[in-house]
Amino acid sequence: MDVAADVAAGRGMAAYREVLRLPGVAPLTAVAFLARIPASAAAITLTLHVVLTLGHGYGAAGLVGASATVGMAIGAPLLGRLVDRRGLRTMLVLTLCAEAVFWTVAPWLPYPALLVGALLGGLLGMPVYSVIRQSLAALVPPPRRRPAFALDSMSVELSYIIGPAVGTLLALQLTTTVGMWVVGAGWVLSGFALWALNPPTRAPEPPIAGAIPRVRQWLDARLVAALLATSAAVALVFGTELSMIAGLQTSGQAAWIPVVNAAWCLASLAGGFVYGAASRSRSLFALVAGLGVATLPVAFGGPWWSYALLLVPAGLLCAPSLAASAEAVSALAPEHARGLVTGLHGSAITLGAAVGTPLAGLLIDLASPAAAVVVVGSAGVLVAVIAALLARSNGRGMPVPS
Repeated sequence: MDVAADVAAGRGMAAYREVLRLPGVAPLTAVAFLARIPASAAAITLTLHVVLTLGHGYGAAGLVGASATVGMAIGAPLLGRLVDRRGLRTMLVLTLCAEAVFWTVAPWLPYPALLVGALLGGLLGMPVYSVIRQSLAALVPPPRRRPAFALDSMSVELSYIIGPAVGTLLALQLTTTVGMWVVGAGWVLSGFALWALNPPTRAPEPPIAGAIPRVRQWLDARLVAALLATSAAVALVFGTELSMIAGLQTSGQAAWIPVVNAAWCLASLAGGFVYGAASRSRSLFALVAGLGVATLPVAFGGPWWSYALLLVPAGLLCAPSLAASAEAVSALAPEHARGLVTGLHGSAITLGAAVGTPLAGLLIDLASPAAAVVVVGSAGVLVAVIAALLARSNGRGMPVPS
């Protein structure tokens, strides 16, 4: 039976209900959604602070974002390793203190100090996305992880509809200082909520006979391929987003950007729901390649409504691609190093964002938004194919639950 029939028969909703009935999953899902709102508002709030309050250009604002991105890419695996060794609460105490200090003093920092502060803030920032996915993998048995990670991806989409809008409203209607303090308070409150909830970060497992597997035994070609495909999917999303914004802005249709973005996010929500309702998993590499192909028609966008329509096919594959990446990585992660592997997954997401946006921006400046879409989409397909071949070179298939 295909996915549409599963949904029509009510199996999809039943899968979600079964997941939410598992002990600890419903409260974790609620806390995850609330925690991601300040996380999604942080970038736009920092950008507006640099431009509006400090009086620098968007290039300077981009450097602050890049500085924070580099910090997060380095910090996520290290903090994941800390969770493996010392537990979730130890990591939360460290990162909550760092978040409180950064967001309290950041509005008063001159630009050079803000660059350094963003790097340190990213390095010691609470890795909310990694923590949530690690805990989901610990709470949910492998056969039910597909709807769990689909719910998680849909939560991310909703947070990206709300968070940037809240950050922009606070910065424009009040001040960027107030906006940064509110974002910081949101980070701290969500961290306290996670500390109080204290979800497990390891699934119960029988004792391992013999020595614990070495890194090279589990950090194999399959895991590297899954991380590579994750970066490709995120680069596609971020590159397409910037190309869409540039296309609408240069044609005098900037006021329609929120509408087009909402249509794109709603399509992703629908795709994530259908993916989670499926009776079996789909190949991560096929989904990412499909996302790259579905992105290509966006190059023909003109009027705002054409962008909204052309982004629907790509949107339908956004949340499924990210959910499939989390599912594949969780299946490959050994329990003794789940925090480290989940941190590597977070770094792969960060790397994809760090590559996709500058690449698209460079192509927009040198050629056009349409050219950026074509190159980013084609590169996504190519990387997905390379990742699939790399995974097969291992001699073992990807362990995807049925």
